[in-house]
Amino acid sequence: MLEQFVLNDSDLTLLIGAFGATATLIYGAPYSPLSQPFNVIFGHLVSAAVGVTIFQIVGEANWLSAALAVSLAIVAMQMSRSLHPPGGATALIAVVASPEIHELGFLYIIYPVGLGAAILVCVAWVTNNFRTHRSWPEFWL
Repeated sequence: MLEQFVLNDSDLTLLIGAFGATATLIYGAPYSPLSQPFNVIFGHLVSAAVGVTIFQIVGEANWLSAALAVSLAIVAMQMSRSLHPPGGATALIAVVASPEIHELGFLYIIYPVGLGAAILVCVAWVTNNFRTHRSWPEFWL
């Protein structure tokens, strides 16, 4: 009976560690500027692009690729006004992840990162506006 509830590897493709921190922000601190839809979606997208690019250039995950991915993702998010702290983890995951994630290459930006961030924002929009006294987001762009 419990076997039907067991997840296999293909069920976890949208699950990246950074989404846990994103969920904490958009549900626990929904009025923070870091929790707004633009920051969530574009922060993750920009960071994923940086992480994949660093992995393509530097190669194997090591201290240099990890440091470059996270630090350059922060710079890119600052420059694009899309700072979202879990984005740093998204960039790091692109460098240190499993071979399956590395095989995705630049597709990692769209799936699982872009799609996963969009799903999180959609669910947050519904749940954060379910009650009348709460209104989320404060701004879209």
